[in-house]
Amino acid sequence: MTSLTIETPVGPFTMVGRGKTILASGFTDDVPGLVNLIHPYLRNAADADGDLEPIAESVEAYFDGDLAAIDTVDVEQHAGGRFLDHAWDTLRTVPAGTPVTYTALAELAGRPAAVRAAAMACARNAAALFVPCHRIIRTDGSLGGFRWGLDVKRWLLGHEQAAAGN
Repeated sequence: MTSLTIETPVGPFTMVGRGKTILASGFTDDVPGLVNLIHPYLRNAADADGDLEPIAESVEAYFDGDLAAIDTVDVEQHAGGRFLDHAWDTLRTVPAGTPVTYTALAELAGRPAAVRAAAMACARNAAALFVPCHRIIRTDGSLGGFRWGLDVKRWLLGHEQAAAGN
């Protein structure tokens, strides 16, 4: 595995990957902490080095206002459950600048009654920014939680709304 930390307007952002695939990322410089977020199945897979510089350039473009720059970055997570894996894929379809509720995420994922499972998908997401769980809010419009802090979530949502012209 390879890691790379870059500075962003909301602090350090670290990516851990294998090849050209992100396994974990977050607004921290704690690489061992991020590695611990990776499912053991993936963490114990054969190590392969990679070049995360092109992905870092995509992240920098995102912070410069090109919100779609991170959309094609390959991400691999493993939850051990079909719904969580599907919910993470569904999260990647939520447009920047248009946050949705946990209820809406469950509906988009095809299981309208699975609101708690949708919230769990956000909580267990190891690939922050690339799997944009920060775009999910509570039904009452409040932010809910975010592993990297509500100040970071608030900033990301504001950045996306401004860049998207919403």
